[in-house]
Amino acid sequence: MPRGKTYWMVASSLENFHITRDLNFTIQGMMSRQRRKAQRMEPGDRVVYYITGVQRFGATATVTSKCTEDHEPIWKSEGKPDDFPWRVNIRVDVALDDEQSLDAREIGPRMEYVRRWPPEYWPLAFQGNLHILPKTDFELLEQEMRKVAAKGSTSERAAAAR
Repeated sequence: MPRGKTYWMVASSLENFHITRDLNFTIQGMMSRQRRKAQRMEPGDRVVYYITGVQRFGATATVTSKCTEDHEPIWKSEGKPDDFPWRVNIRVDVALDDEQSLDAREIGPRMEYVRRWPPEYWPLAFQGNLHILPKTDFELLEQEMRKVAAKGSTSERAAAAR
């Protein structure tokens, strides 16, 4: 299993998560204001995706390149226009279907990272585009995703039953 140096959480809208998934998790862009953090990303670092709005965790990936700058429009920005120019190449490790994704309302309160916030405000820990997570939190999320992925999606099970 890949050993990361830094564990990142990318907070993404469902639409942008789907765009990254449709690109087969080969590239991830970070917002303009995340330049300093994005430039710290290194090959071997690990990424977990938190999907805002639906409050779910959907995938993990491994960073395979240093950060580069590219302004080609790929992702959609909400509010102030942003072309997510700070980009790294990635390789997917675990990706769940939308209906399989982990409910952050169930797993979030168990994360070490959210303990800096009062219990009733733990979702505030996920505001913003890019966060560094403790290794234990990343491993908890990825382990839970692997358990769900091993069971297969409901659509895969339905297809297999036919």
